[in-house]
Amino acid sequence: MTLLAVTPTALQALWLILVAVLWIGYLVLEGFDYGVAMLLPFVGKNDKERRVLVNTIGPVWDGNQVWLLTAGGAMFAAFSGWYATLFSALYLPLFLILLGLIIRGVAFEYRGKRPDWTWRNRWDWAAAIGSLLPPLVFGVGFANFLIGLPLKDVAILNGATTVPVYAGETLWAGGLFGLFSWFGLVGGITFVLVFLTHGAIYAALKTKGEIHDRLMKLALKLGIITAVPGIVFVLGANIRKMLPGQLDSLRAVAWIAGILLLVLFVGAIFFVWKGREGIAFILTGGTIAMCAVMIFAHLYPGLGFDNTGLKVVLDITTASSSPTTLTLMTVAAAILVPIVLLYQIWTYTVFRRRLGVENIPDDVDEPVVVGG
Repeated sequence: MTLLAVTPTALQALWLILVAVLWIGYLVLEGFDYGVAMLLPFVGKNDKERRVLVNTIGPVWDGNQVWLLTAGGAMFAAFSGWYATLFSALYLPLFLILLGLIIRGVAFEYRGKRPDWTWRNRWDWAAAIGSLLPPLVFGVGFANFLIGLPLKDVAILNGATTVPVYAGETLWAGGLFGLFSWFGLVGGITFVLVFLTHGAIYAALKTKGEIHDRLMKLALKLGIITAVPGIVFVLGANIRKMLPGQLDSLRAVAWIAGILLLVLFVGAIFFVWKGREGIAFILTGGTIAMCAVMIFAHLYPGLGFDNTGLKVVLDITTASSSPTTLTLMTVAAAILVPIVLLYQIWTYTVFRRRLGVENIPDDVDEPVVVGG
């Protein structure tokens, strides 16, 4: 079994934790607006109901998306070897995520440009498809991180007697279709269903009247359906061989997080049944957070790569940036992250009221101006 090149420093461990926190923020916040957008063509019976759904996420969806950019930027700055290998080897899956983000962004902007049902219906379907791609691909990707992405050993070291530094081209040795194992597919399906449930509960929390009642019934059905692949995903993530360098203590953390996420999700279903969507939404958010904790506990220290038999490993130590870079990033994060959190809290506070069809004005065509 290949071991760590050197013992990780406190800063390296800290930044893996901070990257995990950024991913948690992204998955929890962007997760519900993915879910709402995926439900858009199915829940809204008419244009006003669909406009209600769009307006539940309208003030926040683009801000939620920033968490993904921040998480990717932190990976690039803190663990350049990790970022380089993922973004070169998994180029096509990441392109599909980008394509989905572009499609849903354009759909939200263009659906209201014409007061025509056919026009808006097409853009609603575009928003649903664009919102389906990212959770599906992320679910498949994270599942493969848990299995361990195989690498081909073509990296080099800077200095034979010094600390090994990632300075080469340790690339993925697998193929695209190899990502779609049974566990990879379970991961993709689980992420999509959890986000659908999370989104239905959020939309119910933000709406009133008939559409609220319909969303609550749908959330209960989705929650029951999601429980089955969710259990399979948790068991599959934790009942498997350990990757090189993994710690027994962190595997125990992953088991605890996996059990907690199942308990939280069952609690969310119970409170949906009781009509308490506020508590249910907090619990589905906690479910997604615990899922990320479980995944990142398995990613330490190998970052989701299978280094078995390699002479040069790609892990938290060899993929890391310099101590100076990590120190500067820590100072910047300590200043900027609280500001971002305060701004997002303020945004959600301002737009906290529920919406109904009575709050949506009728479409009025642009008046025709004759004679300038």
